[in-house]
Amino acid sequence: MEDLTQLPNIGPVLAEKLKQIGVTTYDDLAEMGSVDALIRIGQTDITAFANMLYALEGAILGVRWHNIPKEHREKVKNEFYQAISRQPK
Repeated sequence: MEDLTQLPNIGPVLAEKLKQIGVTTYDDLAEMGSVDALIRIGQTDITAFANMLYALEGAILGVRWHNIPKEHREKVKNEFYQAISRQPK
């Protein structure tokens, strides 16, 4: 799948942000993962951008982000917090 907007949760704006970080295919996104993709996009405030993180994770899983189980969303959010805490200031 070459058109990122064909993935669940990925609209034109998010697809463009992904392209700007070198993600142009599903395989690119799946390999990078939602946490790394969000960090590379430059969003570090999970309270403001949790939906973007969940949208990316849902795209990888092939589901609307609303259908990701709460436990899985919490796991991804925790991975994000851990990842950004390791980023150089």
